[in-house]
Order: sequence, then structure tokens, then C-alpha cells
Amino acid sequence: MSDAALGLTQLLLFLFFIMLGFPIAFTLMAMGLFFGYLGMQDRVFDLLVQRTYAVMANDVLISVPLFVFMGYIIERANILDRLFRSLQLASGSVPGSLAVATLITCALFATATGIVGAVVTLMGLLAFPAMLRAGYDPKLAAGVTCAGGCLGILIPPSIMLILYGATAGVSVVQLYAAAFIPGVSLALLYVAYAIGVGIFKPAMAPRLPPEERNVPVLQIFVALATSFLPLALLIASVLGSILTGLATPSEAAAMGSLGSIILAIVYRAFTWQKLKESVFLTARTSAMVCWLFVGSYIFSSVFGYLGGQSVVEDFIKSLPLNTFTFMLLAQVIIFILGWPLEWTEIIVIFVPIFLPLLDDFGVSPLFFGVLVALNLQTSFLSPPVAMAAFYLKGVAPPHVRLEDIFRGCMPFIYIVVFCMAMVYIFPGLVTWLPETLYSSTPADGAVPTMLDAPPAGGFQEEEEIRLPSMN
Repeated sequence: MSDAALGLTQLLLFLFFIMLGFPIAFTLMAMGLFFGYLGMQDRVFDLLVQRTYAVMANDVLISVPLFVFMGYIIERANILDRLFRSLQLASGSVPGSLAVATLITCALFATATGIVGAVVTLMGLLAFPAMLRAGYDPKLAAGVTCAGGCLGILIPPSIMLILYGATAGVSVVQLYAAAFIPGVSLALLYVAYAIGVGIFKPAMAPRLPPEERNVPVLQIFVALATSFLPLALLIASVLGSILTGLATPSEAAAMGSLGSIILAIVYRAFTWQKLKESVFLTARTSAMVCWLFVGSYIFSSVFGYLGGQSVVEDFIKSLPLNTFTFMLLAQVIIFILGWPLEWTEIIVIFVPIFLPLLDDFGVSPLFFGVLVALNLQTSFLSPPVAMAAFYLKGVAPPHVRLEDIFRGCMPFIYIVVFCMAMVYIFPGLVTWLPETLYSSTPADGAVPTMLDAPPAGGFQEEEEIRLPSMN
């Protein structure tokens, strides 16, 4: 068997084993070492040490456990409950007010934590029953909860963007700037849809009773000042320090973690037990990310060494594709992969297959990454492996069927596709903020437009993520 055939066999066997439910990180390492030994003999063990060290020495990945810890502390400080109640009071007169309050709460909390499962589960316990009690259609309530909880994939400081930046060698700072406007736009489209349903189909989203809408302005102001404002200031300070260059993502994440602890103390929700739980969950999540990176780097290195990457590249180059059709093909493949796979596998295994082709079709990896982040919203919403739907089903009342949750997610999948189309038609939605903030960077580190070649370098040292070559 030729080396290229070995590489393709490696990829197919990996897909087969993960469909059987084997742990992804260790399946990646096992496939990489097995096929690497067939093609490279003992050198594959040198590769294992090299790639493991490359992950451990990657400064940017320090921000992952810090952002995760920040999210878990906020989750356990009962801040979400206060935030939802205040937004519910503030939006009482708006059509579909509970849905609007749910989406805004999800967007803020997703920005603070970036952990989809945590946001969907907590909102499923808090907002979903409130919407059902108010007479909301279960499908609409389920769709709002699931879609809002997934916004953390896209809205900075997103863990997914950190992993994409580490995989693609793109500045995380500029990725955050590029994803900010599309992320906020998607959240606003969700809110507009909820208001539209409340206006044109009031039976699906009935108005709250007058006693819940007619709340004194002073009460609303106090509620927002004590719940919305502190969390918003924490998020703005963390994200603002990153985008303005005052701090690297790791430094901002450290200050955000400290700020979340202070916020929990102020709300009298900080206990030793909650701290222990947050540390444990952070360590577990960080270990998963670390081993996933080690496995993916070994797998992709062996796959490239055996010639599998070249076979894929040559096949795509042989197709009559231009920039538009290549982008369409790549996004359709990622969309389909989102049905059986989670976003982590897609980012670390399949996105690197497309990255070497971006230069050939004149696509910036910055622009491509934002489109991928938008696209991966659907991986949590589309069956059969719609993880957000399963998270919600786990805490939903028994009479809410999984089928109803899937149906409720469908309009939001259409909104995501519409947002992707708008981003492609108007690439300035991605490029304007990075170009505005970082227009003074050197030419080799300038923010590329959609049709520019990938950047050659020039990012800050902490943002530079180049793996050592195998030679």
C-alpha cells in the first residue's frame, strides 16, 4: 500500500472509530502513532514528543483554562438568575419579551463563559420553564434557549476562536476583532426574529400580564444596576483590553478570572466548595483541550507526511472552482460534518485540511475562521448530534419532546445561514474592525481582506503559533 493510500485509510478509520464512540483525543493519537509507525518507523515517537512539547509550550493556550475558570465562577455565583430577572423587567413591554430577555441573557453569559453546555443547561432551568408558564410555544422557547446558548462559540472571548487561532496560526486578538460584529449581528437577528414572532404570531409568544409589564422605572433601574451593569463592565473590560492591545488574551483572561471571583464575593455567592468545583471542572476541560491538540497535531502531521493532505489538495485543485465555489464547498462540508461531529473535532481535524488551500484561492484565514465559527453554530442545533438540543432535553419537562426542540431550532439555523451569506456578501462586517484597530501594524502583519493572501507574520509573540517542522 502506498503512503497516500495509508493516509486516506488513516482518515477513514478515524471516522469509523469516533462513530463507534471511542474517545476522540486518544483515537487521534492511536491512529497517528499506528500509521506513523507504518510509514515512518521509530521516528514517529520523536514526532510524539515534539508535538506534545509544542502544545505545552504554546503561550496562547494559557487563556483557555483562565476563560473557562472565569465562566464556571460566574455560573456558580447565581449571577445568571439576577441578570435574567432584571432583563425580564426591562423588556416587559416588548413583544416576545421573555424570548428577548432570554437571548440577551444568553449572549451576555455566553460572552462571559463560552461554555455552550453550561449556558443551555442553566437557561433551560431558568428561562425555559418561565416561557412555558407564560404560554409560549414549546418549540419557540426551545429554539430560543438552544440558539442563544450557542452564541458563545462566536462572540468573543470564544474558546473556539482560540483553538482556531492555535490551529491556523492566526492572531487571536484579530480573530476576536473580526468576530465581534458578526457575533453581535447574529444575536440581534435572533432578537429581531423573537420580536417578529411576538408581533405577527402572538399566540406563540403571548405578552406578559399587565402587573408584570407595568413595573416602576426605578425598580427596573435598580435591578439592571445591580445585575446587568457589573457583568457588562467585567465583559467590556476583558474584551476591551484585548481589542485595544492593553493586554494579551492570557493577561485579560487572568484579570477576568480575578474579576469573576470579586463579583461572586460581592454577591455573597463565593464559597470554598464552589471554588473547588470550578477548579476541578476547569482542569477537566483544559485537559480535554490539551490532549485533543496533542492528538490532532500527531494525526495531522502523520497524515501530511504520508501524503494524504496532498491527495486532498490535488483533488480540490482539479475541480473547476473559483473563490466563491471553493468557499461554498468548504462551508457545506463543514455544515454536513456538524451533524455527526462536535465543533472540536471539526476545528482540529477537518479545518486544517482546508487551511493550505486558502492561499491558492486567495482567502484570508481570518475571514475563513469567522465563517467557520458562524457555521459551527449549526453543529449544536442540527440533528442528529445537536448537542444543545440534548442539553436542553436533559433539564426540560417530560412533556417537551426532543422532536419539538429540533423543530424549534430550525428557524435559527436558517438565520445562521442568512448571516453567513451577509458576511460573505459584505466582507467588511469581518474586516472593518480589525482594519480600524490595527491599521498601523506592519505590512506583513496587516489584517487581510477576504481576497488577500494569509498574513506572513508580524503578530505579537504570544499570538504567534507556528509548529516546528518535522524535519
